[in-house]
Amino acid sequence: MKTGGRLDRAFFARPCLEVARDLPGKLLLHRLPDGTVVGGRLVEVEAYLGDGSDPAAHSHPGPTARNRTMFGPPGRLYAYRSYGIHVCVNVVCEPAGRGAAVLLRALEPLAGLDAMRALRGLPRDAGARALARGPGRLAQALGLELAHDGASLLRGALGLYRDAREASGATVRVAAGPRVGITKAAALPYRFWDDGSPWVSAFRPGRSRRRGEAR
Repeated sequence: MKTGGRLDRAFFARPCLEVARDLPGKLLLHRLPDGTVVGGRLVEVEAYLGDGSDPAAHSHPGPTARNRTMFGPPGRLYAYRSYGIHVCVNVVCEPAGRGAAVLLRALEPLAGLDAMRALRGLPRDAGARALARGPGRLAQALGLELAHDGASLLRGALGLYRDAREASGATVRVAAGPRVGITKAAALPYRFWDDGSPWVSAFRPGRSRRRGEAR
C-alpha cells in the first residue's frame, strides 16, 4: 500500500484534541510476524484528556499500573482490556507526563483483509464492514493485544502514516460529537469521525450499548 510517510513524534506531541481531529484519514498498518501487513484508513477516534478536566480518561486518577503508558512519551500505543473481554488501543499524545491519549474506534480495511478476517474468527466471505467497526473489533482485526501496550508507532511493525492522497490535496470532512460507550463526561464533543465514511462504527449519541457489544 502506498503511503505518504510515517507520522513522527512531533505529530503526537501536540494537544490531544488536535491530534484526534487530524487522525481520521490517516493509515494504521501492522506487519504481522509472518510478514502480512494488515490495516487501513482510520475513520473514527475519541480523545481522552489528561489535564484533570476529563473524568472519563483512564489517567484521571493519576498514574497506575494499568495506565502508566498514557503518561509516557507521545507516539506509543496504550492498550487495555475493556470489560474484561475486548482489547482497545489508543495513541498516546502530548509531552510525557500529561496522560492524554486518543482511542482508535474504527477504520476502513484496505490491507490484508483475509488475515483480518482470520484474526477476527470470521469466514473468508465475511463482509469487510464487519472487520473493524468499533475499537474492540479494530484491535482484534489488526492482531493487537495487551502485549502491544507501550509499543512505538514511530518505528517497527506498527505505525501510522499519511495517506498518499494528501499530497494531491485530498482532505477528510471531519465531524465532532459526544463520545459513546462511557458514562462520565460522555457529552463532551471529543469524538471525531470522517463524516462521509460508511465505515464509522454503528454507535451514535443517545443509543445505549447492548450488553456484550464491543466498544
